[in-house]
Amino acid sequence: MSVRTVGVEEEFLLIDPVSGRPRAVGGAVLRIAEADDGTETELTGELHREQLETATVPCNSLDELGRELRRARAEAAEAARAVGVELVALATSPLAVEPTLSPSVRYREMRERFGLTVDEELTCGCHVHVAVDSDAEGVTALDGIRPWLAPLLALSANSPFWQGTASGYASFRSQVWSRWPSAGPNEPFGSPAGYRATVEAILGSNTVLDEGMLYFDARLSRLHPTVEIRVADVCLDPDDAVLVAALTRALVETAIRADGPPPPVRTEVLRLASWRAGRSGIDGELLAPRTWRPAPAAEVLGRLVDHVRPALEDAGDLGTVRELLDAVLRRGTGATRQRTVLTQKGELRAVVADAVAG
Repeated sequence: MSVRTVGVEEEFLLIDPVSGRPRAVGGAVLRIAEADDGTETELTGELHREQLETATVPCNSLDELGRELRRARAEAAEAARAVGVELVALATSPLAVEPTLSPSVRYREMRERFGLTVDEELTCGCHVHVAVDSDAEGVTALDGIRPWLAPLLALSANSPFWQGTASGYASFRSQVWSRWPSAGPNEPFGSPAGYRATVEAILGSNTVLDEGMLYFDARLSRLHPTVEIRVADVCLDPDDAVLVAALTRALVETAIRADGPPPPVRTEVLRLASWRAGRSGIDGELLAPRTWRPAPAAEVLGRLVDHVRPALEDAGDLGTVRELLDAVLRRGTGATRQRTVLTQKGELRAVVADAVAG
């Protein structure tokens, strides 16, 4: 049987290899990439000039996706080195930084409206796109995956430091991101008409600038026939990004196949689940969907795999997902590695250097 294609967008920091601090050279890196006829990767700028975004092509298999992620990272890193910086997969900068707004009328308007939220928003996420055949399928998926998005955040946690300080969170990016007025979990939409009515109500409030600022945890893509799941940190290890993408695709497929609406859960509870996932990652307890009681992260993630098992089996992904999940549970997430390096080396610059080394 055919499987839904999946693609991944990843955001990265551009780091000075000596100081370990982000540098505002995103425009220069993009010009290098555009001048290189051999570069296949789609590179784009972001809100701040200290970062860059890559995107894979839509992929059918996890092997293909893994190759695409590594190729995109390698080509972006080569372009970055051409202007004297390193590309690093860290969801926040361990060292203190004052971000530099990218030159854009839209970004200037965002700064005027949202102030310090824009000035401090130097974070890097991982966005997974899963193909759907219609808006009806897409909304069914959005409504069905809601309970399981927090465990995906926990799996990807890779931002324990903020402005030179240990944040106490495995994913402090999720805390920073939550300051946007349209960010986070949402109520079920019920239908494409319900989704559109929600979008129109938000736009009609004149709070966000445009539809591009609908920062739901998951949304219908404006540009592609996909649902776009946006909860994850950029992953230090590309294998973790493959795992997040595989589980995301299986969640979408499982939701679309389901008979009837998903079990109800209030958005307030989902916010609690997201907070706990960002706080402890996979090193503590998460809220278990359905019971909404705390349980060890490994147990909750095991329930997630059980929930989507038929979809994983049909895609041929079950074995790979089990291997990748076992690996991250053994070694920890990017947040675990960052904290370990700080304990061993005693300085945050070593954390950045370790990320550069891969």
